[in-house]
Amino acid sequence: MQFRHEVKHEISNHDILILRQRLRAVMKPDSHAVNGQYKIRSLYFDNLDDKALREKLDGVNIREKYRIRLYNHDDSIIRLERKFKHGGLGYKETANLTLEQAQTIVVGDVSWMAASTDEVILGFYTRIRNEGLKAKVIVDYIREPFVFAPGNVRVTLDYDIRTGISCTDFLNPDCVTVSIKDSPCILEVKWDKYLPDVIRDAIQLEGRRSTAFSKYAACRMYD
Repeated sequence: MQFRHEVKHEISNHDILILRQRLRAVMKPDSHAVNGQYKIRSLYFDNLDDKALREKLDGVNIREKYRIRLYNHDDSIIRLERKFKHGGLGYKETANLTLEQAQTIVVGDVSWMAASTDEVILGFYTRIRNEGLKAKVIVDYIREPFVFAPGNVRVTLDYDIRTGISCTDFLNPDCVTVSIKDSPCILEVKWDKYLPDVIRDAIQLEGRRSTAFSKYAACRMYD
């Protein structure tokens, strides 16, 4: 299990303009980006007691959460993700889902998972059966991703964060989402063993400190 360093900063629209120019000068855009960005839609899951939400709000050091994610509304590639957090370190495991599998999960039919050989799917199935894990909220946002090979660095600029409120019909393009109140922009930096100085310098902003901002928690406030 290879954990990566993860740091987030809440930034302004003006900061985005500055960082975009700096990052373009020293990093490459993610190869999956279209015109430098892509749209992300995630469906987050939690148990009956909202364990993942409460642990985040309470600042629990070691956490785990599940989500289904697609990019640019392209349902040909759908991923189930299991995300672990340990302080400032993060680790993610993924499993590919077919459109049909994702649809069954959304409506609560997970019996097929019992026969899977994928550890992520089986772990998800176990949590559903043992803890009553179920879909809670859709989170939409736009991401501008940049990569840098030394240190395996990934820097993203996220903005226009939107919530599905009570709609969890993940694959329905007509599911209405609305902007969260005072929606911030988020700078997120991830790296393996070291963060190169050229990247450290590029992301420096006066008066900006790391934050524990969670898109999931922010969007759940509209329940």
